[in-house]
Amino acid sequence: MGFKISAEYAGDDRVELTHGLSGDKMFTDLPPDNGGRGRTFSPTDLAAASVASCVLTIMAKIAERNGIDFKGSSFEIEKHMQENPRRIARLTGVITLPPELDPVQREKLLAAVRACPVSRSLHPDIALEFEYR
Repeated sequence: MGFKISAEYAGDDRVELTHGLSGDKMFTDLPPDNGGRGRTFSPTDLAAASVASCVLTIMAKIAERNGIDFKGSSFEIEKHMQENPRRIARLTGVITLPPELDPVQREKLLAAVRACPVSRSLHPDIALEFEYR
């Protein structure tokens, strides 16, 4: 099944995105390191944000199925760009999980990093370097 997202150039280096199912809208902007003003997420920022959101969403579902209180968990992700060709070179970050997890629960949740379809869709040259707390 396909899913539609509409994109329309809004001028001033911004693109308006519309979610096909809900009609929710958001904008992207050029980042400062590429001649833009960085007023909101850039397209490559959305790629990094998608990884973080995907991992946390899968972890939350695993936690729910296993009776784990997942509230307060977080993923701080950082995108590192390269030139020639301009693309994402690596994503680094810190995933913070509830401190009271036992080793089995922790391993179940960390499996989400490998299961995330966004991460699995990235080019294999993009390094994923995450710390877990």
